[in-house]
Amino acid sequence: MTSADELDLRCYLVTSGHDRHTVETAAAAAAAGAGMIQVRCKEAGTAELLELLTAVAEAVRDVAPATRVIVDDRADVAFAARYAGAPVAGVHLGWDDLPVAAARAMLGPEAIIGMTTGTMELVQGAQKLADKLDYIGCGPFRPTPTKNSGRTPLGLDGYPPLVAATELPMVAIGDVRPSDAENLAATGVAGLALVRAIMGVEDPAAVVRRVVAAFPEVR
Repeated sequence: MTSADELDLRCYLVTSGHDRHTVETAAAAAAAGAGMIQVRCKEAGTAELLELLTAVAEAVRDVAPATRVIVDDRADVAFAARYAGAPVAGVHLGWDDLPVAAARAMLGPEAIIGMTTGTMELVQGAQKLADKLDYIGCGPFRPTPTKNSGRTPLGLDGYPPLVAATELPMVAIGDVRPSDAENLAATGVAGLALVRAIMGVEDPAAVVRRVVAAFPEVR
């Protein structure tokens, strides 16, 4: 497993779309300092997702070799990409996806595996898997049209007790905006996950730099 101090989770991009814009925006975000890129495309078939993941990973490697590229949900696609030699670091799992232990066995000890949470029960459940996980996502911060989890939004006050309940670094997600960066950083989270705030703007690099600057150091 990757030690927590090797992960730069401060600005964590979750992609949208499956065209050249997706690849170019991911590369621009990585070049500006985004330490994690999660490729998410629910509508893509397996072969299309593998092609997109590989394209993003190769584009990111060319501009920011230290940035880690992972895929949403699909441990099998992460395995296929890694098997083919693509610079793909791992997978982000939900509770309905492949079990964490199976994904770890499939991808190996060096892969990055993240897990979705958003309640104390889910955080505590992830903590029980801390020997197999590298970080957790936690949200929604606000209600978001990007992903309807059905969970109650956490707001700023929701994060400190959840951060305290786990040794895993936590990434806040759910309609997070660049203007939230300093306040969320103060709650103890290791970073912020953004989708539309990066994918939908003309200058994604400026957004990334603003978010990274809100965290005094990599946690």
